[in-house]
Amino acid sequence: MKKILTQGRLAALIVFVVLVIDQVIKICVKTGMCLHESIHITDWFYLVFVENKGMAFGMEILPKLLLTMFRIVAVIFITWYLYKATHRAEKLKTGYIVCLACMLAGAIGNIIDCVCYGEIFSESTSYTLAHWVPVGEGYGSWLHGKVVDMFYFPIIDTYWPDWMPFCGGDRFIFFSPIFNFADASISCGVIAAFLFYSRTLGQEFQKMENTKEEKQS
Repeated sequence: MKKILTQGRLAALIVFVVLVIDQVIKICVKTGMCLHESIHITDWFYLVFVENKGMAFGMEILPKLLLTMFRIVAVIFITWYLYKATHRAEKLKTGYIVCLACMLAGAIGNIIDCVCYGEIFSESTSYTLAHWVPVGEGYGSWLHGKVVDMFYFPIIDTYWPDWMPFCGGDRFIFFSPIFNFADASISCGVIAAFLFYSRTLGQEFQKMENTKEEKQS
């Protein structure tokens, strides 16, 4: 009897669920909050609406267009690898597949922002809410949309002692980056893969190296 929930179907389900949750949250924040608006949930959890052009957690390393193209290439590679991993005769651990699916879903979620949001939403400002617009009348062009972030967890918010060199008296916040659900999905997938499936990762990298050497010889 065939399994109803195969590894491939499980991966597809995870990607779908994460994408739906991610986009629903982002659209609600984008159309329901002004830019930089903050909603106090608890002393260590806020909803803060910010937009960024960069990578996860608001980092800006590469030019916007180059970063978007890099994301697309990464998604294509992960999708190809995940498909191969779920259709091989020698099955990998299901937990490892779940990690890959979380990474893929998060990457696609942020790509949707970059590719589409500039075309379908008006500009968010500190005084006005964004709204849906006809395609082509948004605040940016294809591939130049901004990623919507909202989760802020200042678990520790204090000041360095005055006697500390260089940073004495400065404010210290942990955890200061503002991120979204897609970022969290990517991070959880990566961390879990390295913590619990480092051996599997090593074996997979070794297989890739062996395949590359066989093709070259």
